[in-house]
Amino acid sequence: MPNPVTCDYYLIDMAKSKNDTEYVCSACGAVFQKWSGKCERCGAWSTLSERKVQDTRPTRGLGGDTFQGKALPLSAIEAKNTERLSSADSEFDRTLGGGFAPGSLVLIGGDPGIGKSTLVLQTLATMSAAGVKTLYVSGEESPVQVKLRSERLKVSGSDLLLLCETDLARILDEARRIKPEILVIDSIQTVYKTDLQGTPGSVTQLRECTLDLMVFAKNTGCITILIGHVTKDGQIAGPRILEHMVDTVAYFEGDRNNQYRILRTIKNRFGATDEIGVFEMTSCGLVPVPNPSKVFLQENTQAFPGSVVSCTIEGSRALLFEAQALVSATNFAVAQRVAAGIDPKRLTIILALLDKFGGVTVGNSDVFASIAGGLKVNDTGTDLAIALAIAGNHLGIAMPLHAIVIGELGLSGEVRPVSQLDLRIKEAQRLGFTKIIAPGNEKTAGKVSKEISRVSVTRLEEAVDWLRDNGIAVKRPVTRQ
Repeated sequence: MPNPVTCDYYLIDMAKSKNDTEYVCSACGAVFQKWSGKCERCGAWSTLSERKVQDTRPTRGLGGDTFQGKALPLSAIEAKNTERLSSADSEFDRTLGGGFAPGSLVLIGGDPGIGKSTLVLQTLATMSAAGVKTLYVSGEESPVQVKLRSERLKVSGSDLLLLCETDLARILDEARRIKPEILVIDSIQTVYKTDLQGTPGSVTQLRECTLDLMVFAKNTGCITILIGHVTKDGQIAGPRILEHMVDTVAYFEGDRNNQYRILRTIKNRFGATDEIGVFEMTSCGLVPVPNPSKVFLQENTQAFPGSVVSCTIEGSRALLFEAQALVSATNFAVAQRVAAGIDPKRLTIILALLDKFGGVTVGNSDVFASIAGGLKVNDTGTDLAIALAIAGNHLGIAMPLHAIVIGELGLSGEVRPVSQLDLRIKEAQRLGFTKIIAPGNEKTAGKVSKEISRVSVTRLEEAVDWLRDNGIAVKRPVTRQ
């Protein structure tokens, strides 16, 4: 017969130790009280790892001592300082929604070498010259390396403060002493807390370090920028924990071997999402591109089959681009379908619509479709342009010069209306386009300027027939055997 006192103590001790332990999924960041071989949220196997629960409740109040542990009416809360701080970079400010909001926590991600550190170093140097107190914390480079990089960017004479440290406690102590207006952590995956288990970059370290930095930013009003590593899939490392905790998430897009970079906002608590900033990488760093439509359009004096100009909406900006397509006889048992800059599934749907309604059959041919300049387009209002690019290359008919195509394709072959057509037309008119092929419906019929002639189409077959009748026939080159 077991001793009841000993048995009760044993049960209490087991319950206490059980509550002090939890299991976190390394794939999605979900937290569970029991271990299992499969994550119930994302379905991944063997991803749950044990960690100790840290009780940090006394130090996690947001907004200072006034707001800690006190429920206040919303009408009684005073917004003291809501004026944004400009980065002196028009494209960066556009991406952030008009500049840095006080106390905001910004996360910037992107592939290695794409320009994350270059952008923040240039921004801090410019703002420091304007009298803004800045602190740049580097956890990956030595002071000499940062100095050499600043000399290449021609900002070595800047008064920005540099700290090379990875211990979060020392970083925060120095930040409290200096009291900067902007703090940059490059990168968050190298920062760690000594009282936590796990190596820098682990889920526990990332979550706790980011939480402490968030509390510091909210309580002091210091603008904090985090540089984040990305995985091989292009996602910011740390199972989306960072993206949930920060105020703004911005990704660098584009090929690092290409001279143009796109900074896209996918989350912004202080402004609109889906805004983009376009930069050009030069020997002196990133230079903003005020007119990105000209960047993605080539000055063609000759029409080419398979090249069609369209327009997409990125946030509040209309952006013109060139959709290109190549149709070639296949040398394989199964024809290839390659898409760059567009959704491959969307390309498959467009090919099926061309076969069903457009009279263009490319089932036995390889089809390659891309967006020129490295731009990624998810706007369905560009479906008709991609369809006509494929049809034109297959038929050997080029789209007339200074013509732009806009329209979404439905599964019944209809050309559906698009959003913000007037904004797209204004951008096309500004760049000298004189003809537009657009959906023919009553809602959008009156939104075209008199300076642009309109071709209204309601079906895909109408658009393909118009291309056959009004396109420029190009003689195919002779293939040498």
